[in-house]
Amino acid sequence: MDSPSTEHEFLFISAEEEGLRIDKLLATRFPHHSRTYFQHLLDIGCVLLNGEPVKKRTIPEEGDEIEVCFQATPEASLTAEKIPLEILYEDEYLIAVNKPAGMVVHPAPGHWSGTFVNALLGHCQELAPGSDPLRPGIVHRLDKETTGILIAAKTATAHQKLIELFSARRMEKLYLAICHGRPANGIVNAPIGRHPVHRKEMAALPDGREAITEIQLAAFNDKTSLVLAKPRTGRTHQIRVHLKHIGCPVLGDALYGRREDLERHLLHAYRLCFEHPITKAPMRLIAPIPNDMKVWMQKLCGPSLCAPVLA
Repeated sequence: MDSPSTEHEFLFISAEEEGLRIDKLLATRFPHHSRTYFQHLLDIGCVLLNGEPVKKRTIPEEGDEIEVCFQATPEASLTAEKIPLEILYEDEYLIAVNKPAGMVVHPAPGHWSGTFVNALLGHCQELAPGSDPLRPGIVHRLDKETTGILIAAKTATAHQKLIELFSARRMEKLYLAICHGRPANGIVNAPIGRHPVHRKEMAALPDGREAITEIQLAAFNDKTSLVLAKPRTGRTHQIRVHLKHIGCPVLGDALYGRREDLERHLLHAYRLCFEHPITKAPMRLIAPIPNDMKVWMQKLCGPSLCAPVLA
């Protein structure tokens, strides 16, 4: 697992880049950071060339792999921003929102503002600090393009107990996905790890970490399906990787399928059921379905939007 306070990027050196010093090459690849910043990362061992730390004067060769472990800098200091949030539930301990497509959960390289954390700080008086100063209150994540339920903790006790609920798999999650093909009902049990070649991707690998997703077909036409996906584990990109693994990638998924004419991949965190971490009351949260998915669900289900299977 990546450290919770950092973000990793993997890249391979092209023929055009061969001959460049590694600090200059990285500044070209990541223009939102300076050459001086990358020299600092190189000095503290946060840049690896083929798995080994190197000096800033190193000149990589074509095909070499570089791993960059980005570190927070003063530019990443958190700022409260007045960003509208669609609040599904809120009390003194936690808050749940319907995350829109395009919103990043927490500050990271290239996304130092406009994130869910910035919006939370603008809305809440306090957030649980957690172990990472850039992720106050955060207990789980959704991909940038994925919409739906996202929970954050307001107190340290709620933060710890919510993390325990996720770790113990006591969060019942239901996602909606529009995908290619017609997947069979059943359990996808395929370990997931980082792709050995395409390092920004995850993949189903024999030596990966345990990953289990329950798949239920809700509707189908000649080419596409509406799928109800219940992840029993919480691996990075899990549903997207598992649907690709069974030959039914999520519609619009540029990383694991094809972007086509869509603005994003059609995946929505629809429902979350759990025991309130403090009051112990049963919680059942539902995030309204976004319009772009409604269009496809109407094609597949008609005006009912498959309401009976979503109950």
